[in-house]
Amino acid sequence: MKKNELDAYESEILEAFEKGELTPVTDMAKEMKRYSRYAENTLKKDKRVNIRMSEHDLDAIQRKALQEGIPYQTLISSLIHKYITGSHDKVSVG
Repeated sequence: MKKNELDAYESEILEAFEKGELTPVTDMAKEMKRYSRYAENTLKKDKRVNIRMSEHDLDAIQRKALQEGIPYQTLISSLIHKYITGSHDKVSVG
């Protein structure tokens, strides 16, 4: 695939790679466990919420989710969960 055939998401990943912003996984078992929890929690969702937010905030959340390798909706849900459980002062995704 040529560079000009990439969609916006793929181009962003390629750009991050070329800038050296991506790092290799050092503990694959730990990462697999972490992403298994994300998947499990994603499947537990049984309610839908629509919210309005600024484009700037949504763009920032999507970039952060991309860096973490998770869907942005999962990141938003995680942030809300951490806030309501009182662990919002310790928020660190990943």
